[in-house]
Amino acid sequence: MFIRRRTLRLWALTGLIILFLGGLLITRWVMGLAKPTVNPIEQINTAQKVMALTINVDWGEEYIPGILQVLAKGKVKVTFFLTGRWAKNHPDLVRIIAEAGHQIENHGYSHPHPDRLSVKANQEEIKKTEEIILGITGNRTRYYAPPYGEKGNTGLKAAEELGYLTTLWTLDTVDWRPESTPEIIAKRVLNPEKRFGLIPNKSGAIVLMHPKENTLKALPLILAQLAQEGYSLKTINELITLDNIGNTTS
Repeated sequence: MFIRRRTLRLWALTGLIILFLGGLLITRWVMGLAKPTVNPIEQINTAQKVMALTINVDWGEEYIPGILQVLAKGKVKVTFFLTGRWAKNHPDLVRIIAEAGHQIENHGYSHPHPDRLSVKANQEEIKKTEEIILGITGNRTRYYAPPYGEKGNTGLKAAEELGYLTTLWTLDTVDWRPESTPEIIAKRVLNPEKRFGLIPNKSGAIVLMHPKENTLKALPLILAQLAQEGYSLKTINELITLDNIGNTTS
């Protein structure tokens, strides 16, 4: 009887181990299916004094006209990443941005957490936004800025399968925080602090901004100082066409 019980326990333990290993293999297999082959763009590897300003938009429409005026005065073109729901609700502003010559790209539809969605759900977010922007501007989006800067496999794979290049950033203004004054926002671009023990290289950098009041106030200072330092500001599409393109700074 004792031997029989011991045998049953061994069989039960063996079964649990098999189930555990099987689950682990399945998990790795599923994750492998979603593993992208192209890294997100965070910075371009170049010695040229060039940078790209990007503005992610899901709110803040009241500051868009002022931002466009400052950019026009500085003769600067930037890249706007729009959510589909914002573009749908503000088609006139989308047209104004496009007519001003700025690049308009994809920020997903409803600003969800991409890492919490499947590949299919992420693709639906991207495609829905693409269709809305295409209907307003006549141009398809081809760059994708994932909400919250999330870069898990499902979001990256979704973008890659749709032919998109996922774009993140080198310098984050963190302008959405209440304590981010115009001076602090400008400093994060002009004199960035160390990241991972290194001061980020501004050459080839991608800057993340949002349509906020203090961002609007900081923008003239940022443009003036960068021009004085000899930097040329490009759209994302212009930036990645430079020689010596790199994959990522991370």
